[in-house]
Formats: sequence, structure tokens, C-alpha cells
Amino acid sequence: MTPGISPPFLRRILDRYANRLFIIPALLVPAMVIGIALVLAARSLPVMSTAPLPSLLLSSTWRPMAGEFGFFAFIMGTVIVSVLAMALAIPISLLSAIYLAEFAIPAVRRVLQPAIDLLAGVPSVIFGLFGVLVVVPFIRDILAPALHQTSTGYCVLAGGVILAMMVFPILISVMVEVFSAVPAGMREASLACGATRWEMVKHVTLRAGLAGIVAAIILAFARAFGETMAVLMVVGNVVQVPGSVLDPAYPIPA
Repeated sequence: MTPGISPPFLRRILDRYANRLFIIPALLVPAMVIGIALVLAARSLPVMSTAPLPSLLLSSTWRPMAGEFGFFAFIMGTVIVSVLAMALAIPISLLSAIYLAEFAIPAVRRVLQPAIDLLAGVPSVIFGLFGVLVVVPFIRDILAPALHQTSTGYCVLAGGVILAMMVFPILISVMVEVFSAVPAGMREASLACGATRWEMVKHVTLRAGLAGIVAAIILAFARAFGETMAVLMVVGNVVQVPGSVLDPAYPIPA
């Protein structure tokens, strides 16, 4: 103890300055976000000065050397790939989560749950390599000819499939936690009223976990919307608005 300073006085001093000190890390994160936004805005001023913002967003012409910067093709490529990925991932993930939470025996759950969690740690480039070696040849050699179409395989569909595989672990893990958090009393009351297991899932578990399901979908969509490497490897990287899922595109993150 410092001579001449009473413990209550020392505690008051430490408490006062500790509170002020904790404000610094609390303000650091929003300051970083604001700083990033300001830097991006400043760097985009030369492009913004070439044309009005609506023209930049709605034009699909991309010729940087000629001073034409149309972002519509990039926006549509990003939206289409992300929405396609979620359309593929949500039904499969929802059914998988229902099985793991409601129907799987403990032995199966102990095997599948760690495997799903492990899938979340696989690097993006591995998913991209799988897309190049498996998904792209399948689309080019089997799916496109079966639909009487011609495609290189590097297309929106390939990007959507790979992104769907990447968001499976997020969707399944969060949904399993949501379903497991539904009170057991609600399940038992439903079964006591004569409902089957599936009726209990449909009318009790899904309704009680709706908010968590929506949160899982938003989280997975954010991951799909911002993914770069895997999409870059399989989507084709052609600046155009895709006319079908077999056409190449150029998402913004890529």
C-alpha cells in the first residue's frame, strides 16, 4: 500500500480512472467502422464524379479505361449467387437440423455434430478446389448437355453450390441449438395431446424457434454475400448480368 493514501481513497481513484479507461476500447470499434467508411468514401470520389450514383448502380457497362464504371452486373452477380446458395442450403440445413435435434439417436448425433463443426473450419480455397475438380466438370459435361445447354461449368450455379456447402455448418449448428433450446414441457404437452413426432416438430418446435431460424439464415446469408476465394475460383468472372444459372458472373467480393 502507498504510504499516506487510505484504501477507500485509492479505490475511488482506481474506479474513476478505470471507468474512463474502459471507454477507449468501447469506442475503438465504432471509430474503426467510421474510419473505414470515410476512407472508402474518399477513395470512391473520383469514380462518383464520373456519373450520377443512379447511373453507376444501374449501368452494366464496365470499361474502366474509358471511364465507364457500371456496377449493376456486379450487384446482380452477387445477389443471384447468394440467393441461389441460400435456396439450396436452407431446406437441406433445416431438415438436417430437425433430424439431429429431434430424431437422431445420441450415438449418431455424437458422430455427425463434430463432423459438421469440423466442416466450418475448412478453408475457402479447399471448397473452391472441390468446385473446380468436381462441380464445374459435372455442370459442363453432364448437367448442361442434359438441359440442351452449353456451359463451361464456371457459372452462377457452380458458385451457388459451393457457397451452399460453405454455409451448411453455420445453418445446421445454429438451428440445432435453437431447436434444443425449445422447452421440453412444450414438446411433452404436444405429445400428450396426441400429436405425432412430426406434428410436434411442425407446430411446436418450428414455431418456437422461428426467430432463431431467421437469425441463422441472416448470419449464413452474410457469410455467403461476402465470400471471395471460393466464388472467385468457380463463378467465371465475366462482367455481365447472367441470363441463367449456367452463365458466368462477377460478384462484388470476387
